[in-house]
Amino acid sequence: MDLAQIGATQKGGVCRLALTELDGRGRDLFVQWAREAGCSVRVDAIGNIFARRAGRDNDLPPVMTGSHIDTQPTGGKFDGNYGVLAGLEVVRSLNEAGIETEAPLEVVVWTNEEGSRFVPVMMGSGVFVGAFTLEHALAQRDAQGVSVGEALAAIGYGGAESPALPVGAYFEAHIEQGPVLEANDRVIGVVLGALGQRWYDVEVQGMEAHAGPTPMALRRDALLAASELVAEVNSIALERAPHARATVGSLEVFPNSRNVIPGRVRMSVDLRAADGAMLLDMDAALRLACERVSLARGLTIGVQEVVYFSPQLFAPKLVDGIRSTAAELGYSAMDVISGAGHDAVYLARLAPTAMVFVPCADGISHNEIEDARPEHLEAGCNVLLLAMLRSAGVTA
Repeated sequence: MDLAQIGATQKGGVCRLALTELDGRGRDLFVQWAREAGCSVRVDAIGNIFARRAGRDNDLPPVMTGSHIDTQPTGGKFDGNYGVLAGLEVVRSLNEAGIETEAPLEVVVWTNEEGSRFVPVMMGSGVFVGAFTLEHALAQRDAQGVSVGEALAAIGYGGAESPALPVGAYFEAHIEQGPVLEANDRVIGVVLGALGQRWYDVEVQGMEAHAGPTPMALRRDALLAASELVAEVNSIALERAPHARATVGSLEVFPNSRNVIPGRVRMSVDLRAADGAMLLDMDAALRLACERVSLARGLTIGVQEVVYFSPQLFAPKLVDGIRSTAAELGYSAMDVISGAGHDAVYLARLAPTAMVFVPCADGISHNEIEDARPEHLEAGCNVLLLAMLRSAGVTA
């Protein structure tokens, strides 16, 4: 609740876009809290923040947990933020109990997970695991032409480049961002893995013309073609239920005038699936749909893939540990697949990884009314704490 005051909106949500002045203030508050909890803090060249609680043997690779504190423009209090502050709560609880771990623990704030201001999404964790280069990430610009490098410098979080270090294990606590746990009256989601994703920029090029004199049969209406393509995208997922997802989330119409037939539409397409072969099949179906609409309407449709994440399964041993820990603590639980991307998806390429989900009210996220029950948040923290202790070890 304290962190949510930074960027608070009138509807009770949070707008704290990555690497803005508000994000800088949120980062400052986290660093203050981490240092008060006895952690040392370092910042890498893409702005990821690592708060370390020393272990008995600091040469061991750290057991990490974390998430992000940047939000959507109309974001809520819990998406990402819960995972970061759950990690901080683990550190505070261990301090209060006087428990020392064998391996060090680290709580991480990953830079630009949301991708609302800068693309690609999950930028900080992507650079950390080598999914793309630091130079590429720093050069990306927002709609106003500000680069990631410039924005990091402006808020004072352009840290030092550091070599990739081994990670003993990575855990991420998160609200589910969907309705499954709540619908099944379960407190803990044992996350088996995450759907693969393909994102596209699609441009439909027709011809603008006067809305009155131009007969219907002679039009090359880009918006009409785009609307047909929206329905095709929806069908791609429906035909591959239950784990396929397909979404058109953005449309830009040119010239966007009341009495002009639209000549160009730019649109986003987001395809997701739990299986790599299905995701490839959905890609082929999208391209075929674009060809079909293009021929039927006498216009051109360009398709550019801009993001690809393969489906990612998490470490079975850690996943089993989450499941058994929930049972040990008496929490109802169920296995789930994450439909959203998380920093854990990238970390799983580098280290054994697992996630802990807790319900959110009505399954709503990426929304200012996003909410979660305190007892569910507490349960997730308790599961996270014991899972981390098992990986880090406790000194005799």
